[in-house]
Amino acid sequence: MDNTFPDLYEASIAELQDGLGKGHFTSVDLVNAYLARIEEVNFKGPELRAVIETNPSALKQAKDLDSERKTSGARGPLHGIPILIKDNIATEHSEGMNTTAGSYALLGSVVPRDATVAAKLRAAGAIILGKTTLSEWANYRGKVPSGFCGRNGQSTSPYVPLGNPSGSSSGSGIATAVGLAAGSLGTETDGSIVSPSNNCNLVGMKPTVGLTSRAGVIPISSHQDSIGPMCRSVADAAVVLAAIVGRDPLDEYTLAQPAVVPDYIQALKPDGLKGVRLGVPRNVFAQGDETIVAAFNATLDVIRGLGATVVDPADIPGWKADSDREDEHVVLRGDFKVDVEKYISGLVEVPTGVKNLADLIDFNTQHAEQELVEPYWNDQSIFIEAQAGSQNQEYHDALAADYELGRGGIDGVLKAHNLDALVMPTEHASTPPAIAAYPIITVPLGFLPAETLLDEAKPTRSKGPNKPFGISFFGTAYTEFQLLQYAYAYEQATHARLKQKAYPEAIPKTQLVDVVGKFTSREEI
Repeated sequence: MDNTFPDLYEASIAELQDGLGKGHFTSVDLVNAYLARIEEVNFKGPELRAVIETNPSALKQAKDLDSERKTSGARGPLHGIPILIKDNIATEHSEGMNTTAGSYALLGSVVPRDATVAAKLRAAGAIILGKTTLSEWANYRGKVPSGFCGRNGQSTSPYVPLGNPSGSSSGSGIATAVGLAAGSLGTETDGSIVSPSNNCNLVGMKPTVGLTSRAGVIPISSHQDSIGPMCRSVADAAVVLAAIVGRDPLDEYTLAQPAVVPDYIQALKPDGLKGVRLGVPRNVFAQGDETIVAAFNATLDVIRGLGATVVDPADIPGWKADSDREDEHVVLRGDFKVDVEKYISGLVEVPTGVKNLADLIDFNTQHAEQELVEPYWNDQSIFIEAQAGSQNQEYHDALAADYELGRGGIDGVLKAHNLDALVMPTEHASTPPAIAAYPIITVPLGFLPAETLLDEAKPTRSKGPNKPFGISFFGTAYTEFQLLQYAYAYEQATHARLKQKAYPEAIPKTQLVDVVGKFTSREEI
């Protein structure tokens, strides 16, 4: 692949922006190429099912942004760059896409406006290429395999055939991993960005709750939900994060963030781990996979070699690795019932007539052939439990206990050992920062060995040869700049992502050279 046309499997936002600026290709070319790549692997070939729908207005928007570039220059690093977003993030209905959390219950519903993060992407010049699939209702309907939703079926990993992509931001992970867009947005309540990023060999960041607005995003919990980037590099994640942060009167949590947001691009320092003190909370991953823990232990020497001091162990006080986190479940049940009704009440129109959680449960029962699909996808027990929940004294006590364990625990261990952040394998990292509402970033670390046995698909495989895994850095509130800095230094020293590619059938073949100057509209592809 020559420098004129970067390989779309791995192309960075900076490389794409450079090519656009030099006139090697246009945003129309990029949209056509990415749409063709989606066509190759989404419902054909390996049937990854990463994308629920593409934006019928994307080509027109690309053409307009190309014209704007010629007349007044680029708005910034995201000008004319195609980005995919998860199907729980609202997009203006007139544009032609749905916002459904993967459920038929919200199909055709009319949102009042773009979600704030979607509007911010557009303002930065990005093209919203389409909506990615997800574990339905962000994995809050029932005990259902990750990556399934009624509207799009079962999505799978691009690294292990029929592998578990994890979730709930499954499609954002799958699509970004094999270059179906320049990057994507996911949402996280507990693990839903970092876990699919882990399984799909990506950089994923869940910001501090309230750094990115949740207005217009189908919720689980106002206390834990956050929107963040899922990208192929830390640099790309920094660019996307910079575009979506900021205060928003439609989400009161954002009003607590610092008045001035850092320039995250300045965090991209190759020597960013020099002089940093990191702690290893061993008690959080006591049950970790032996292969992954061994790789993590080995990479601590790399981190030390980059100038960091590693305090090991630096356990989170009171944490039990095998805890079922009942307090968190109580909070999420109480939040979801209230927050989802509030979201639905703000819609302009809901053709199915659902108004609240009780209606959603009834809708699924009445449309079981679409939603409660046998034999693997027929559960809605979390919905039913949440319907029985309430924001009573037990709820308020559970929230206080979560904050004490999460915030008290993380801040406590940081202070006790004079640490800048904590570092551990991603597979068990999400819950401490989730219940604390604190930020976390994951970066590729390695892959299971080629001789790993291929698990039986029921309907997806939990393990298989070359399954990716990541390393996470997390810390106290609003330390995204520092976490990006540590992650970037680690990434630049290791470059783990490209040590293993997706399995061959999952890699689309269409490249820019195949479309440049050849198509003016989607119909001509």
